[in-house]
Amino acid sequence: MMIRRLQVALGFLATVFAFQAQLSRAQSSTPATAPAEPTRVFGYTDFSKEASVEEKFLAVPDAKLAGEHLKTLTAEPHVASSPEDLKTARYVAEKFRAAGLETEIVPYRVLMNQPKVVKVEAFDAAGKQLMSGPTPEHVEGDPFDKDPRVVMPFNGSSGSGDVTGEVVYANYGRLEDYDELAKQKIDLHGKIVIVRYGANFRGVKVYIAEQRGAAGVIIYSDPQDDGYYKGDPYPNGPWRPETGVQRGSVQYLFKYPGDPETPGIPSVPELPDSLRVNPDGNQPHIISIPLSYKDAAPILEALKGPGVPQGWQGALPFRYHIGPGGVHVHLVSQQDYQRRTIWDVIGRVKGTDDPENWVVVGNHRDAWVYGAVDPNSGTASMLEAVHGVGVLLKGGWKPKRSIIFCSWDAEEEGLIGSTEWVEQHARQLNNAVAYFNVDVAVSGPDFSASAVPSLKNFMRDISKSVPSPMGDTVFQEWRANRHGTNEHRASNAPAAQGEDVRVSDLGSGSDFTPFLQHIGVPSTDIGSGGPYGVYHSVFDNYAWFVMNADPHFVYLQEMARVLGLEAVRMADTDVLPYDYQAYAREVKAYLEAAKRKAGDDGLTGIDFVPALAVAEHFAKAADHAHQLQLNPPADIAKFNTALRATETALLSQAGLPNRPWYMHTIYAPGEYTGYAAVVIPGVNEAIDAKDSSRASAQLMVLAQCLERAAQTLDSTH
Repeated sequence: MMIRRLQVALGFLATVFAFQAQLSRAQSSTPATAPAEPTRVFGYTDFSKEASVEEKFLAVPDAKLAGEHLKTLTAEPHVASSPEDLKTARYVAEKFRAAGLETEIVPYRVLMNQPKVVKVEAFDAAGKQLMSGPTPEHVEGDPFDKDPRVVMPFNGSSGSGDVTGEVVYANYGRLEDYDELAKQKIDLHGKIVIVRYGANFRGVKVYIAEQRGAAGVIIYSDPQDDGYYKGDPYPNGPWRPETGVQRGSVQYLFKYPGDPETPGIPSVPELPDSLRVNPDGNQPHIISIPLSYKDAAPILEALKGPGVPQGWQGALPFRYHIGPGGVHVHLVSQQDYQRRTIWDVIGRVKGTDDPENWVVVGNHRDAWVYGAVDPNSGTASMLEAVHGVGVLLKGGWKPKRSIIFCSWDAEEEGLIGSTEWVEQHARQLNNAVAYFNVDVAVSGPDFSASAVPSLKNFMRDISKSVPSPMGDTVFQEWRANRHGTNEHRASNAPAAQGEDVRVSDLGSGSDFTPFLQHIGVPSTDIGSGGPYGVYHSVFDNYAWFVMNADPHFVYLQEMARVLGLEAVRMADTDVLPYDYQAYAREVKAYLEAAKRKAGDDGLTGIDFVPALAVAEHFAKAADHAHQLQLNPPADIAKFNTALRATETALLSQAGLPNRPWYMHTIYAPGEYTGYAAVVIPGVNEAIDAKDSSRASAQLMVLAQCLERAAQTLDSTH
């Protein structure tokens, strides 16, 4: 057996080395030849000089160097606040400084948990043990899964405790799934709920279980969603193997992200402990433990009770039942909560004309284990974007506006590094003209983007200027592969008509959240997707990446070009290229859709007329502003200030009902989705709750914000 394992391991490594040999023989980079630049680019009175700058930039990001960054960053597990995490911070800072950026490592002191003991035991009705886990993650030959620094499967923000209870299966743990259990008169008080990953944010699954009285939650990965039902599991393919576990935070980030003890206040190291409170806000009080489908299968197979409803059956080879009955589970969770130090890395390029108007670019660096796709494909891409900016700087170029590159820490635990930095710099960020995010940069070849409506056409234009590894442009490949979806960027918005490519809406689940939804900085997010079944597991490592995602690192290069070009172009524009006409169209569509839903749901007494009238005013103001953007006034600086202030005008200082940290009236993560965007959230969530009074009040708040935005645009003429 030992010889067989050695043979498998050697064969596995030979495959990896063969990919490396291919890299040395293959073309190392996609040529930087981009399509002919248009004679007119929105935001520029004369694009010719900028076209030359962008051509020089696009020639720099290098696939081989991006691959080397990725290999270095993923050499060790580097969970937030670990010594290995600090090593990656120092590596990123070194690369920032080499490019000529003014660089600092910024520490924060934040509350986070690490697991001491995590145990799941299941017993049948006769007391026979069915399983004990979590089983260590392992596939034959993987060169990374035996590192003793690999953290055991656990959930960030989980409660501690020792509980035993009967099991109830709740499908994906959506609100409608829990409501179905209530309809069947299944009481969850004292029960252990088992749910599968997918369809919503894992924290929502725990949130509703806690509301319904559950004692604990098991979240497992069903092979129907990211395992053998989809295709060959790793190492024979990209999908989750039977022992693969999705770690992840169950923080209630839909209430507020960041350090649990300091909502709205930056957790700088010198903040006294007396000012660090632990409001009963964004963390569960019950146990949550993630499992593989190898460990979940004996529990689900032994479960009795009614057969599952339509749509609840997964891909394990037996009939699923709801329970309770047939099995009880013992959960032990001992979590070590401490105030731990994390490290953001910040690199600045000072602007010449408007140094206080920032273009901010960010990616998080911490990972649950190795994080080859999530997040370090993004880090590698950002470092090559920085490389390109560095070459421009050495050639004498300087941006008009300041560019700030940010490597965030502790995103996985709850968007902590970015949130604390935003809270620390909220006043200065009132002048930030954009935040450009990249997280899961590359798991395959299918480009996607998300943005506020004012930057959706900006993203399309950027993609038309960047060459694709396939020989055409990113835009052309994007248009040809419109089937791709991203559950983290889903939305309840009505489908837009006539789009050549869809730019999605921003919900939550990544570091754009504090920028857009707390302080109103126009934001984007980009990625390049493909079959990716090893999310948040030990198998999201360098070996998986070169076998499945991007063997020649050419998509890392592509993402570096897109991300860097976003920053360079935005930093140099004469007029800020916001498309408020598109914004107004989308807002009107959101209101019409909400009106229809309220009618369909039988809600009365909700008057949409005033809000629709204000939305029409916003649209007319946007039309006029667009004409001025094409033919700028003499005082461009004043005009740009008004354009930028229009996004901020959409914030409500009171915030959303029951979650005041979220201030944006057009976009927020849903209370019961977590990742997916809910548009005009105050209104739509009130309609979902069948609360006509709250819906009317939120329509009034929305109308006030839209009127303020319209008046801000009106001030430009």
